[in-house]
Amino acid sequence: MDQQTRHKLKNDQFVTVTKSGMEWASENRRSVMVTSSVLLAVIVLLVGGGALYNHRSEQATIAFGKAMQAYQTPLAQPGQPTPAGGTTFGSAVERAKAANEQFMAVANRYGATKDGKVARYFGGLTYLEEGQYSLAESTLKTVASGWDRDLAGLAKLALAQMYRQTGRNQEAIDVYNELTAKPTATVPAGLAQLQLAELYMSAGKPDEARRVYAQLKDKDAKGAAGMLAAQKLEPSGPQQQ
Repeated sequence: MDQQTRHKLKNDQFVTVTKSGMEWASENRRSVMVTSSVLLAVIVLLVGGGALYNHRSEQATIAFGKAMQAYQTPLAQPGQPTPAGGTTFGSAVERAKAANEQFMAVANRYGATKDGKVARYFGGLTYLEEGQYSLAESTLKTVASGWDRDLAGLAKLALAQMYRQTGRNQEAIDVYNELTAKPTATVPAGLAQLQLAELYMSAGKPDEARRVYAQLKDKDAKGAAGMLAAQKLEPSGPQQQ
């Protein structure tokens, strides 16, 4: 095949491909335009949604910071005047109530943001400090069932503490065992086992406590939890709570 023939075939193929493309575009012009419009709308929505989420996240951070300031406000000390322009609370319960209102407002308004989720956790803690156990339980359970495993672990640990305070030891034991089987960065297995052992001791079951301590000592001999468990296993250890 000579060069002129090859060149002609190449041009013919180019014309055919171009013509086919143009015919497809012409036949599918409406479809292409609709698809492009949809893609453009999706892009605009994503960009706008991202901007809105960032704005709400910033607002949530500010609101959460104010709630934390209330939660960390010092309690009034007898005989000491309140600093000028300052705020104090007469009791921890009073402070928890004031902070709880702010935490739950953040959680309800910005629940999809990171700070909104953390605010709900602190809402559960402050309900617990107020002695509102039913609200504390429902709030902490909501956090415990969330996608954030580390925050869920903290919520479960708080739930176990509440169960202990209210005499629901078996439920607390179940939670500690769950945390031991599925530890998180915030609640490692060793911490859950130490809490479980302390529960057994406070419930008058030293043999069960020693069993947990022994298991922890063997599994984490060089870790902080394992070394603490080893101390508890010393003759005078478990009795000193």
